[in-house]
Amino acid sequence: MPLRFTFRQLEYLVAVGEAGSIALASQRINVSSPSISSAISHLEAELGMQLFVRQHAQGLSLTPGGQRLFNEAKQILHHAASLTDLAGDIRTVPRGPISIGCLNTVAPFISAAIRRSFEADYPDAEVTLREAHQAELLHMLGRAEIDIAITYDLEIPSDIEFQHLIALPPYVMVDIDHPLAHQDSIILDDMRDDPMILLDLPLSREYFLSVFHAAGIRPNIAQRTSDLSVARSLVANGFGYCLINFRTKTRIAPDGEELTFLKLSGNHRPMVLGLATKRSEHVPRVISAFTEHVQKLAEKGTLPGMAPL
Repeated sequence: MPLRFTFRQLEYLVAVGEAGSIALASQRINVSSPSISSAISHLEAELGMQLFVRQHAQGLSLTPGGQRLFNEAKQILHHAASLTDLAGDIRTVPRGPISIGCLNTVAPFISAAIRRSFEADYPDAEVTLREAHQAELLHMLGRAEIDIAITYDLEIPSDIEFQHLIALPPYVMVDIDHPLAHQDSIILDDMRDDPMILLDLPLSREYFLSVFHAAGIRPNIAQRTSDLSVARSLVANGFGYCLINFRTKTRIAPDGEELTFLKLSGNHRPMVLGLATKRSEHVPRVISAFTEHVQKLAEKGTLPGMAPL
C-alpha cells in the first residue's frame, strides 16, 4: 500500500506539535510558515482527520488523534534517523555480512586461512564463503550473490572491477619419479610427447591451451578433469603432467603421493590473481576492508597456501 504522507510532512507535524505554533516551528527548523501550514493541511486531508485545534490566542494544540499520530511520528523519525546512522556506520566501520567467492582451484588452499585472518582483524564481519569456476564467479558477481571474488584476470567484463594481487606464471606439475623432476626449470618442448592432464575448467582451459598454441606445440592430452585434487593425484601417480599457475606449499596429493613443480622457462603470459567486484560508487566498508586485508597479504608475500615465486 503506497504511503499517503512524506517524512517531511511528519517532520513538520512534530515541529509544530513541539513548538505549539507554526510561527515558532518555522523559526526552529528554518522553513517558511506557509510551507509548514500547507504541509500540515495536506497531511490532514490525506489522513482524513484533524491534527490540531487552531486557537488564535494560544496557537495550536494537538487533538487526541493528533497527539497519537504525533507520538508515532516521533518514533518513525527516530527510526529513520537510526537507519541513516546505521548506513553511515556500515560505510565507516567494517562490520556486517560479506559473501566472498573464490576460484575453486585455489579455494582449498587460501580461502579458509584468509577468512580466519580477516575475522581476527575484524570480528564484527560476518563472512560466508562460496567457490566456483571462473565463469560462474563472474555470473555470481553480476547477480549480487557474492560481494567480491578471489579469481584470475580471465574474461573480466566491463562492469566488473579487477584489482591485481599477484602475477602467477605457469608451472609444470610432475610426479617425483619423472625423469625431469629434479631440474630447476624446463621448456615446454621437453613435454611435447608426454601425456598431459588438462585442468578442464571454463576459461582456465583456454588459457592453458593458449600457452601451447603460442609455442607452436600441440599437447598430448591424455586426461581431462575439472577437479584440481583429481589432477594432482593423477600427476602424483605418474599418469602425466599438468600445467598449473597456483604453486602450493604442499607437494602431497590428496591420496598421499608426492609431486613437484617445475618452472616453465620462456616468455609465457602469467595469470593474474586478484579481487573482482561489481563496479559501484558506494562500497560498504566491510568490502573495502577485505580488499585492503588481502592486498596487504599479497604485498608481504604471505598469501596462504602459496609457495614463494
